[in-house]
Amino acid sequence: MNNRPRRGRPVTFGREFVVPLQVSADVVSGLRFDIQTQDGGEVSLDYAHLKPRWLALAFGRALRRLAGLGGPLSVRSTVVVYVRTLPLFFAYMAETEDVPDAPELLQAGHVDGFEAWLAAKGKSTIHLLFILTKIIVALREVASEGAVTFSEQLCDRLAYVTLRPIPPSRPRDAYSPYIARQLRDAARADIMGIVQRLRDPKPMNSHSGLLAMEKEIHAHIEAKGIVRHTDPKYHVLNDARRVHGLSSERLCHQLHERHYLTFHDVIPLMVFLALETGLEPECCKSLRVDCLRNPANGTVEIAYVKRRARGAEHKTLRVRDGGPRTPGGLIRHVIAWTATARKHRSTDCLWLYYGLGGLKSGVNHPQQRIDAWTTQHNIRNDDGRPFHLTLSRLRKTHKALWYLKTEGHMTRFAVGHTKEVAARHYANVPALLPLHESTIADAFTEAVTSALSSTVLTPEQEETWRDDPVLASEAAPAGCDPISLLDGKQDIWLASCGGFFSGPYADPGSPCSQPFWGCLECPNAVITARKLPAVLSFLAFIEDQRLSLSASHWAAKFATAHARITMQILPAFGPATVEEARRVLASEPVFNYMPPEALQ
Repeated sequence: MNNRPRRGRPVTFGREFVVPLQVSADVVSGLRFDIQTQDGGEVSLDYAHLKPRWLALAFGRALRRLAGLGGPLSVRSTVVVYVRTLPLFFAYMAETEDVPDAPELLQAGHVDGFEAWLAAKGKSTIHLLFILTKIIVALREVASEGAVTFSEQLCDRLAYVTLRPIPPSRPRDAYSPYIARQLRDAARADIMGIVQRLRDPKPMNSHSGLLAMEKEIHAHIEAKGIVRHTDPKYHVLNDARRVHGLSSERLCHQLHERHYLTFHDVIPLMVFLALETGLEPECCKSLRVDCLRNPANGTVEIAYVKRRARGAEHKTLRVRDGGPRTPGGLIRHVIAWTATARKHRSTDCLWLYYGLGGLKSGVNHPQQRIDAWTTQHNIRNDDGRPFHLTLSRLRKTHKALWYLKTEGHMTRFAVGHTKEVAARHYANVPALLPLHESTIADAFTEAVTSALSSTVLTPEQEETWRDDPVLASEAAPAGCDPISLLDGKQDIWLASCGGFFSGPYADPGSPCSQPFWGCLECPNAVITARKLPAVLSFLAFIEDQRLSLSASHWAAKFATAHARITMQILPAFGPATVEEARRVLASEPVFNYMPPEALQ
């Protein structure tokens, strides 16, 4: 090209201006690459050491497609698990010295042998299935690609994961209300401590010289974001504190916690949010700074992403909105608390805090920090032993508490799920077993009470009624005179009636519309020893009816009355009283007035 191009002439470039393409010298670059996941993460894959090479390349291509746009592996953590699990298949083939050199040589026996190899390694059934599923998924993806052709037997084997019986998984249990109360109280105490600390930070000491140094460092933090251990200002303050006999063990942390949240603060915030909203821990961790939407009437919607809900990942949850002790108010405070940090670290993640010498975003808490928090607050389990907190059980705890509050009303309880899913996954948990057992016991008690709706009075109880009229009035059917009942002034054939014109089976003021043996189930009836001969006479009658009626007809008409007499009334009086009634019946037969329906 000329130094001074002329007007009207085309521009030309010499060969010296052409930059040659940069060719990588790495001959195995196809097995080392980064996978960009759908959630914005990145996973490094290095399968260059795996043999056979053709299968390593096939697995690498399969993972890239599975994690690509629209693929089933949409979360970075899931892709990482696949990347780390697939080499186990190569380890099995290398250990058994059965490495196929071509795709056609990979047989169904390799998959079955890998399953047996995992079992021999001591893997539990669930863990074995967890690993084997990922190998099957990858091989299916390789087969669907078309670049590699598997044998027909292997294709048939890939149609199922395992032939072993798979035991039902043990669902996570909820924590008891006692533990939940301890967790909530501890989290609330820490939250109010954070509010006080960031609203009105206290000086670290009262010495004027040290206060001036601290003020200078705080100005540096506001301007630069953080102060490092290597900063001269920090060294000056550290030396000055040592001269005054003050400890500097947590000095850097104490300086920054007056400006930002710390990694210690995030744990109670997460615990409280999960307990109050029922959000899964992974959903809490992925909240964004703009997650609050549509405030109305003291509530607000939390927008979150649930990666496992394929096709419906983006969800909202309406929660209470107010002070820091409400879910909406807490998130508003977190947004305000992290506003200063966002000036120095640009991120839309809700969780931005100081930790490990810098500003961190996202949540990645080692279990030892969670254990330290529960130990700090002396949280105990139901047996009084030190408590081990698992964040994934907080959602079940929230659901269990809501189940108790709604008293098991499925329409109110099933929030965000169908009634079937809510009942199977969140109501049927061991923590709610005592409630269900007590409910069943109450139902049986109510059934027995209903069956014993009429009042049975033994001779001893009759004497008690006569001696204590107040007690008799409370125990007798409403609106009747208990003494007249005992004297026989209100007798009908099988019992004494406390209200012939106020029965539960007819309109008020109308006579009782039930057959005479309906007294056995009527709450107005009082059965005394005086009526036992009539009861025994009726018992003989209905037993005689078995000979003339079909079994179904007899059961429909007399089975309930027969069971009521033989199982509840006669045992209540005792053998001696019943035998005396039999003698009375034999000497003085009771006149049986049988209505027409009793003879049909």
